[in-house]
This record gives sequence, structure tokens and C-alpha cells, in this order.
Amino acid sequence: MKIKRVENPPTIITLYGTTWCYGSRQARDLLDQNGIPYRWIDIDQDREARSVVETINEGFRSVPTLVFPDGSVLVEPDSETLTAHLERFKTLR
Repeated sequence: MKIKRVENPPTIITLYGTTWCYGSRQARDLLDQNGIPYRWIDIDQDREARSVVETINEGFRSVPTLVFPDGSVLVEPDSETLTAHLERFKTLR
């Protein structure tokens, strides 16, 4: 999986998703279980956030999309990929 990058990243992990998406729920559960602070944004409820996700994903509303404070972005990661990135991210803070 290629890790994307964004300019002007957030100061806290931002998780863009939807309530009906299994992957979004799975990412939230993983962050919650590990006590990792994050900002949840439901793109079905936030038009501006939907536009951000579409920009990151070249026109697609791919969720979950996670944006990290170092500018890295994961799109639709499986649990193993997200866990590995979170471990890597912990060492960068």
C-alpha cells in the first residue's frame, strides 16, 4: 500500500468515514481500543469533509481515510496496515 501525503496536516489523527462503513467502524474501534486520540468526521454529514476526501482520493469518496499529523494518509487500510502505521507513527511523535 502506498502512503499518500497531504500539505498542512491536522494536529491530531483525523478519521474520515461513514457510520455504515465496516472499515470506518473497524478503524474507530482500533483507535479507541488503543487509547489513541483522533477526530472523527462523518462525510455523510459534513459536505466540506466529503470534498476533502474526494480531493485526497482523486474524486472518490473512499473511506476510511485517515490523515496523520506527519502528513501521511492511509486510505481503506486493513487492520494490520493501520496497526503497523500507528506503531510507526508513535515513534515519530
